[in-house]
Amino acid sequence: MKIRTDIAALIREGHTNASIARRLGCDPSTVARARQALRMPPADKLSRLYAEAVPTGRVRDYRPDRMPTSPAQQAANRERLLVALRDAA
Repeated sequence: MKIRTDIAALIREGHTNASIARRLGCDPSTVARARQALRMPPADKLSRLYAEAVPTGRVRDYRPDRMPTSPAQQAANRERLLVALRDAA
């Protein structure tokens, strides 16, 4: 079976059969046959959501070089900056 490259790319990205069919204007059975030919498991919306990002809004596997500044430290930094700006004026 010859598989369209655009369907294969969207399947590998984790889109559901219905979303691929809607996006490309083809029949969902065409997408299902392509998925079977590629030996890819069926996708559901929840697994796609978890594959893209963690629901907390943080990107999965992201490790910052340094820890984020705490709110108290941010306030102290802001105060020092305002004092420095007043002294410079």
